[in-house]
Amino acid sequence: MVYAGAEGFFKSTDGGKTFSIFRTPHGDNHDIWISPKDGNILIQSNDGGANISTDGGRTWSTQMNQPTAEIYGVWLDNQFPYKLYGAQQDNSTIIISSQADPSSTVDWRSGPGCETGPIMPYPRDPNIVYGSCKGQYGVMNLKTGQEKNYWIGGQSLYGNPARDLIYRMQRVSPMATSPHDPEVLYYGSQYLHRTRDKGATWEKISPDLTANPPCCQGASGEPITRDVTGEEFYSTLYAIAESPLEKGVIWTGANDGPFHVTRNNGKTWTDVTPRDLPTGGRVQYIEPSPHRKGSAYYAVYRWLLGDYQPYIYRTDDYGTTWTRLTDGKNGIPADWPTRVVREDPDREGLLFAGTEFGIFISFDNGSHWQSFQLNLPNVPVTDIKVHHGDLVVSTQGRAFWILDNITSLHEISPQSPTSEVHLFKPRDGYRTRVGPNNLGPMIEYYLPSLPEGPVTIEIIDANGVLVNSYNSDAPATTGRGARGGGAGATGGGEQQQEDPDAPTARRFGAPPPRPTKSVGLNRLVWDVRNAAGVTVPPGRYRALLTVGKKDGNIRRSREQPFNVLIDPRVAEDGVTVADLQEQFEHNMRMRILITSVNELAARVRDAQTKLRNAPTNDGDTLTRVNAIAAKLLTEPVRYGKPGLQAHITYLAGMTANIDQKIGRDAIERYEVLRKELEAVRADVNRVLGPAQPVGAGNGP
Repeated sequence: MVYAGAEGFFKSTDGGKTFSIFRTPHGDNHDIWISPKDGNILIQSNDGGANISTDGGRTWSTQMNQPTAEIYGVWLDNQFPYKLYGAQQDNSTIIISSQADPSSTVDWRSGPGCETGPIMPYPRDPNIVYGSCKGQYGVMNLKTGQEKNYWIGGQSLYGNPARDLIYRMQRVSPMATSPHDPEVLYYGSQYLHRTRDKGATWEKISPDLTANPPCCQGASGEPITRDVTGEEFYSTLYAIAESPLEKGVIWTGANDGPFHVTRNNGKTWTDVTPRDLPTGGRVQYIEPSPHRKGSAYYAVYRWLLGDYQPYIYRTDDYGTTWTRLTDGKNGIPADWPTRVVREDPDREGLLFAGTEFGIFISFDNGSHWQSFQLNLPNVPVTDIKVHHGDLVVSTQGRAFWILDNITSLHEISPQSPTSEVHLFKPRDGYRTRVGPNNLGPMIEYYLPSLPEGPVTIEIIDANGVLVNSYNSDAPATTGRGARGGGAGATGGGEQQQEDPDAPTARRFGAPPPRPTKSVGLNRLVWDVRNAAGVTVPPGRYRALLTVGKKDGNIRRSREQPFNVLIDPRVAEDGVTVADLQEQFEHNMRMRILITSVNELAARVRDAQTKLRNAPTNDGDTLTRVNAIAAKLLTEPVRYGKPGLQAHITYLAGMTANIDQKIGRDAIERYEVLRKELEAVRADVNRVLGPAQPVGAGNGP
């Protein structure tokens, strides 16, 4: 039995003399494993992922249970939450929210172009998206779903030797927006092209920027197998980037080696290829420094030429001189090819490098590297972006990954003490209902050793008032997960809540955050709620970290300010911070009203129980208490008439779980219910006497 993988998959039962088609779930087949104990058990891999058969390939397991997309690169927009754009090998382009629900495809959609990409948003409007398919450019309005084709040169690329093409375009033709002019888009063939009208017209702004060796301009794959699908061309540009600090300083790199730079918007170009770089390698990505004029990083990939060495270069003088940052001895292994390098836009010299087998970090501008793998699979890292304080990567085989909030790395240096407790400056967070665990205020702290006592985090508002406090040693609490009125009612007439005294948000939703006390970095994401469970308004706050000792003394305290911001979508909808302040005040009044009605309901229930079980029958008092209970409590049947308690909790739910301006009806209804509650309380006091302090007596 012989199996053979290619674009299709094939099987021979006569030792390879003849082959028949062997169907697999996806094309472009790479590998197969056959159980040595049972030839019917197969594991097969292809561009769609991996699949298993237990019946010799007659049926296969699904591929829809694994994040195995092969993504060529990642681009991002500035929506809230931001979205990721990429192209999947042997599949479609993809646009997905950074806060996508992993159990839903609602936040997924395809865009222009095809499996090769690239794909990126027009800076002024994410509904307009640029795309490419095997060298042919297009632009799509996501609202209409139509892609306009503006192929540079208008020539069919299929079947042509490279020497016969007007413009040589390869599979992942480079494309880049200008950081200075949102109308400018760059595109690469062997030349650099520029459009100012989304592709309707293109201008060529460079000479041939490739090495263009005569040896390699025939039909792809010749003389053995022709593979001319309009993408397999040598001597093309592979990377383009304009300096974010200097308009018109544009860097390019080719897939046959040369580096070029223009400092005058394409009028003249200079070959700045490092002298020690062997010829023929692919410039995979370029990173102009966001901190220093004239500085740029290049990642060169030579694995396809049999050279596994990592090549990352830095220049600080517009390419006059270069420093190689990867000698095989300073952290990145000598046989780990490099694909991409990026500099953190907020911390000069903080670099991230993507290799064939994982990701690395440097705190000293590339002099030393260390693994930054964490839980990222050992997989080719094809692109890296630092965006809004997050580290976003694309991979060749494990899709997109995001490391949320890397701002604590900005405070780390070789001089950082490792023997002291440290509270990092929190990244400003959002009061938001989407991805609050990633977008809310993140409080990160470092513990050099396991604390003897509890770790406490206190949140203090701008007036110095304690908003909430969290203790690592406090008993764990759990959320109930159901939706309903913010104070716990499930609507008028539903069964009364089991725990009427539980705070609003604790019964319905996630449990409150809890500090950890692990050695190293710890993180608490504040849920923007006070001790009563009510969402607080945007504003200025402080985090106070206290690490205790076994004897109860404080070992160390640290304090850092941060901001809670309004969700930009909520603000765009017309809601203001003042509206949210008014909402908070209303919700706090409702919280007090809920506590009051719950206490009164508990007193009435307790009185009913004691009167029913009393040795002497006080029928008149019980009748009067039951009459009060009928007003206060919901009828104990399905869809029974709601009592006052249910009406109050129902009103609380009207404004507890959304960001909005309080409606006048809610305010007016609050006053009505407050007066009704006072009237019922007066009835209870007339029948049972004034309420006694807890533990003061045993009577009803």
